[in-house]
Amino acid sequence: MSNPSVNVYLDKQEYGKDRVRLLKVHRDSKVHRVDDLTIRVLLSGASFTTSYTEASNKAVVATDSMKNTCYVLAKSSKVVDTLELFAAELGNHFVNTYAWVEGAHVTIIRHRWARMIIDGKPHTHSFWRDGDETRQTDLLVKRGSNGRRSIELKSAIAGLLVLKTTGSSFEDFVRDEYTTLPEAKDRILSTCVDANWEFNIPSVSTENLAATLAQIPFNNIYDSIRDVTCKTFAEDESASVQATLYKMAAQSIQNWKWLDRVSYALPNRHFFAVDLSYFRGTKNLAEHADVYQPLADPSGLITATIARAPGTSARL
Repeated sequence: MSNPSVNVYLDKQEYGKDRVRLLKVHRDSKVHRVDDLTIRVLLSGASFTTSYTEASNKAVVATDSMKNTCYVLAKSSKVVDTLELFAAELGNHFVNTYAWVEGAHVTIIRHRWARMIIDGKPHTHSFWRDGDETRQTDLLVKRGSNGRRSIELKSAIAGLLVLKTTGSSFEDFVRDEYTTLPEAKDRILSTCVDANWEFNIPSVSTENLAATLAQIPFNNIYDSIRDVTCKTFAEDESASVQATLYKMAAQSIQNWKWLDRVSYALPNRHFFAVDLSYFRGTKNLAEHADVYQPLADPSGLITATIARAPGTSARL
């Protein structure tokens, strides 16, 4: 039952178009490239308040128009293959085009296509889906004073499934009346990597936004973080997921001055050796193990954010 004596107000809002699907084919050479994207665009600003509180659509940009804008800009854009730059193009477009829009929040997911190898050679225009891994970016551009723009930008790897068959242990952990897990000097280690990294980008004037972002080698940073993740995972004699995670993130921050924070979420994908001793004494435990049972749930989940120490961030 409502209480008319209670005052309420609209605290915050965003609205827009989600799950805009878009495929851009790059035919600028005989070797074609594709960008398969899912885009979300959300707008915010005080002018939208009345659409909630007074049922007025006077300031509302139709979400269908936002969808169409994604397609039109993708047609003319030269930077669709760099998610961060394309997100900035989209976000800046909405802030520049509609004077009452105070913020544009753009999220882009790129779905992975790998080039087919035919007769030992990369095919010029045929691809296959080689996993569920995606590249992602999340950008919020806000209107500032004196024609300036502030940028909050984070990019990510999601769904990178990795496994190694040795080089991982888990020992010397707390043992008490609730503990049944044996210590492992050597074990299978597998996880589905979700990693994201935050960029340190200063407030810039509208006309300098594109030039400022163009200084950052976004694609190289993505490739580097993915390579560091895989190389560290493969080569580290892992004492725990925590220890390996820290090395991954710390290395990427040290590699790139534009990064303030790197975060990982690493769920354990467990594989347990099957006890086959019931079958004619077959040995399949400890050093004899080579047949395992995957166990999806429950799983451990290790998360952490590694940050650049205060005072050491390098601005553009």
